[in-house]
Amino acid sequence: MKLNFKITRVFVWLVIAAHTAFLISCRASDLAIGKFQGTNYGDWKPTGTAFNRGLASGELLTKLEIENSRDNAIATSEIEGDGPTGTLTSPKFKIARNYISFLIGGGDYEHDTCVNLLLDGKIVKSAVGWRSDHLVPMSWDVSQLRGQKAQFQIVDAASGDWGHINVDHIIQTDTPERLPVATGPLYHESLRPQFHFTARQWTMDRLNPSQKEEGWLNDLNGLIYYDGEYHLFAQRWWKCWLHAVSRDLVHWTELPPAFWEEQSETGDQSGTCVIDYNNTSGLSPNKATPPMVAFWTRNDNNTHCICYSLDHGRTWKRYAKNPILVYPERDPKVFWYAPSNHWVMMLYGDNQYHIFTSTNLLAWKDEHHPLPDSYECPDFFELPVDGNRSQMKWVLIQGNGNYSLGSFNGVEFKEEIKRSACDLGPTFYATQTWGNTDTGDGRRIQAAWMRDSTFPEMPFNQQVSFPCELTLHRTANGLRIFREPIKEIALLHAGQDSWTNHILNANDVLPLEPAGQLFHIRATVNIPAGAKLTFNIRGLTVVLTSKTVASGTSPAAVIDQVKTVELLVDRTSIETFVNQGEISATRFVLPNKNGLSVKAEGGPVTLQSLVVYPLNSSWK
Repeated sequence: MKLNFKITRVFVWLVIAAHTAFLISCRASDLAIGKFQGTNYGDWKPTGTAFNRGLASGELLTKLEIENSRDNAIATSEIEGDGPTGTLTSPKFKIARNYISFLIGGGDYEHDTCVNLLLDGKIVKSAVGWRSDHLVPMSWDVSQLRGQKAQFQIVDAASGDWGHINVDHIIQTDTPERLPVATGPLYHESLRPQFHFTARQWTMDRLNPSQKEEGWLNDLNGLIYYDGEYHLFAQRWWKCWLHAVSRDLVHWTELPPAFWEEQSETGDQSGTCVIDYNNTSGLSPNKATPPMVAFWTRNDNNTHCICYSLDHGRTWKRYAKNPILVYPERDPKVFWYAPSNHWVMMLYGDNQYHIFTSTNLLAWKDEHHPLPDSYECPDFFELPVDGNRSQMKWVLIQGNGNYSLGSFNGVEFKEEIKRSACDLGPTFYATQTWGNTDTGDGRRIQAAWMRDSTFPEMPFNQQVSFPCELTLHRTANGLRIFREPIKEIALLHAGQDSWTNHILNANDVLPLEPAGQLFHIRATVNIPAGAKLTFNIRGLTVVLTSKTVASGTSPAAVIDQVKTVELLVDRTSIETFVNQGEISATRFVLPNKNGLSVKAEGGPVTLQSLVVYPLNSSWK
C-alpha cells in the first residue's frame, strides 16, 4: 500500500508538472508595437526635428551614455542634444495583451518628455523619464482596453536641461518586466483617505522608482471662492498646479491640472489666485467676465508670472508678457486692499516677507517695508475680534503654521503679538485660506498640506487637512485664533452613538463600537486634577488631562481647563480640537488595529456628553 501510494503521488505530481508546462507553452507570445527597421523608424510618423537622426545603436549608445538597452536600437531625441523637439507616433494597433511594457529614460517633464498611449487621439496613459539615461522597465495595465485600437507616442517638447526622451523594447505582453502600481478602484484604494483630499494620478502609471511622486501633491495654492465654487489648487513638485472644485468643501471634483511647467527647467511654484472683478489687468475683454488670475514663481526663485482663466478656472492661458516681476523672492500672496484701491503682493525671500503694490496686477512697486524672521508661503487676511466686524485684526500665517496679529495700512504690516502656532500637529504645513469668501458666507476657512503623509504601495501621495473655520477670540492670554472643523462635516454623518453623564472610574474602559474606519467624535468632559482620559483610536491615542492635550505631540496646555474635545478620524489621519478649537493638532497616522475606546486613569472622569458619528465617504 505504501508503494502504491508513493507511485500515485509521483503520478499526480507528473500530471501537475505536465499541465503547468502545457499552460506555459500556450501563453500568448509578446507582440512588438510597430517595427523599427535598421536605423529608421519604419512606419512610425515623426513631427518636428527631435527624431530626425533615427535610432541610436552600437557605439552611439555609449557616446550618449544610454544604458540597459534590450534591442540595441533606441528611439531617442538626444542625438543632436536637448534642443530639437518633436513627436514620434506608431501606427494604430489592436490591444491584444494585458500590458504594454517598455524601457524609458531621459527627462522628467510631464507632457514634454514623455510617452503616451492614445485612443482616438486622446491620452489615456502616460509616463516620463527620471533624469537618467539608464533605461528602466515600465508598464501600463491595458486589460480593460483589449480589442481597442491605440497608438504609442513618444514626445519631446522640451529644449532645456534634460530635454530629451529615450525609449526601447515597446511590446504588448502578459508578463511585463515591471508591473504597474496596483491602483484599485479610483478613490477607494485601501489607504485612500475618504474625506481628506488626495490627488488622482493624472500621469497615471508615471515612472518613479522611489514612488515619491506617484499622485503627489504638496504646497496648497490659490485657494479661492468664486460664484458658488471653492477652488483648491496644489503644487505637484513644480510640475503643475493640481486643481479641484467643490460646492460644500467636502465633496471634491478633481479637474485636469490648471497649467503645467513651461518647456524648460523653470517649474510652477506656489502662489495665489484672485478674481479681478474690475478687470484692472485688462485680461478680460469685458467686466462681465472677470479674470481669475493665478500668481506663481518660476523655479529660479526670481521671476514671477501669471496665468489667467475666463471660464471659472476650466481653461488657462499664460500671460504673453511673463514675467510680470523680476525679484529674488517666491510664494506670492496677492489680494485687493480696498481702502487704498490697490493690489498687494507679499513675497518670501531671504528670511523676510516683502510687500509690493499694484493698480493693475501687471506692474508692481516695492514698498520697502520687509518683515524679518519670516518663513515661506505667507497667508494674510483680516478677522473680526469675537465676531465683531467693527473690530478687525490682520492675521499673518507663515508656511510653518505660526501666526501673528497686527495692523496693516496697505504698505506695511506691524506685528502686535508674539507669534503662536495655528496647529500643533507634526504634519501641518504650507497652509492657505480661501479668499473672496466675502462674496459667499464670509467664513475664513483654512486647509494645509499634511506634509510627510506617505502611503505605501499606493498610486497617490500626501493629503490635505480637513477644512477648518478660523475665528479670533479674546482670552486670558490675549487675542488667539481658534480653529474648528467646518460644519459641513455633518453632511457625512451616517447615524450616531451617544452617552450622557457617563462616569468612568479609574481604569474603566468604555468601548465605542461603531463599525468602519471614519468617525467624527465630540465630547464634553470633566477631568479632575490628577486624572487622565485617553481615547484609543485604532491603536493610537489622544490623551487629555485637566490642563493638557497630547495627540501625536508633547502635551500642550490650554489656557484654563480642558472642557471639550472633537476628533476627526480618517483612514490615515487624526485631527484633534480642544475647547472649540483653542488647540488643534493635525497628524498623519497609519493605524495598526481596529476599534475605538476611551479610558480613565488616576481618578474618575465624567463624560457629560459623548457622541460618535460614523462617516460616509466623501467620494460616494
